[in-house]
Amino acid sequence: MTTAPDATTYRLIDGKQTAEDIKVEIAAEVATRKAAGHKTPHLAAILVGHDGGSETYVRNKVLACERVGFESTLLRYEDDITEAELLAKVAELNEDPQIDGFIVQLPLPRHIDTNKVIEAVRPDKDVDGFHPMNIGRMVAGLPALLPATPSGIVELLRRYELPTDGKHCVVIGRSNIVGTPVSILLAKNMEPGNCTVTLCHSRTQNLPEITRTADILVAALGRPGFVTADMVKPGAVVIDVGTTRVEDASRKAGWALKGDVNFAEVAPLASYITPVPGGVGPMTIAMLLLNTLRAAKGEVYPK
Repeated sequence: MTTAPDATTYRLIDGKQTAEDIKVEIAAEVATRKAAGHKTPHLAAILVGHDGGSETYVRNKVLACERVGFESTLLRYEDDITEAELLAKVAELNEDPQIDGFIVQLPLPRHIDTNKVIEAVRPDKDVDGFHPMNIGRMVAGLPALLPATPSGIVELLRRYELPTDGKHCVVIGRSNIVGTPVSILLAKNMEPGNCTVTLCHSRTQNLPEITRTADILVAALGRPGFVTADMVKPGAVVIDVGTTRVEDASRKAGWALKGDVNFAEVAPLASYITPVPGGVGPMTIAMLLLNTLRAAKGEVYPK
């Protein structure tokens, strides 16, 4: 990880294939559980409004449920739904014994308090891993339903057998959804883990100087192409969490997904790097499915 590779030696971290491997494993366990007479895991999703990215993401979640043998329910609402109406639906799903886990797709309309909705989801059904109880259990090192994207990043490092023990990991972005939890997970005394972690954000001074010291660089700030070659140490492992829609007239859809890393510049310097699309994104859905299976089994919160 410290020797600069030439432009042909970096390896792609294939999140799409890794996610498929996980889905195969989940499907096999679900089939075994069904054969033993256990209930089929059931994931529900609430989608408010018509955000293009959210539409795509939720559709992929429904397809993934079919892939692994889960039951799934999609509840759609217009963006004029009131906060009270949404909270009432959350309360209903909390008490529905057929639903093992559910998500409320973010972002929500501005008139709805996102934190209030997150806190309303019962922790044992919080398969996004956003509830303060699950975050607190994660910090304390207790069993938890972990945030899907951060745990997906850790799983990629595990399955590619990339060393983390004693490595310096720099995370750019301090969101509660990705940056902060992945910094916590990689610092934990576990494998993968035991990193020395620096968490950077919009107020960080001398950012390129810090990122150039990273053995593992995680970019999760939502700014396309932000990380450039001058910010990366030769041989670093680069994890690009960004998935921003950028206008692209050459595409049929009129847009393309861009990551936070300038791939063309950075890839020749990296030892391993995630592409966008096909890197971290597919892992998020795979880990959501895994959380749903764990919730169905009562692994974290006994039923």
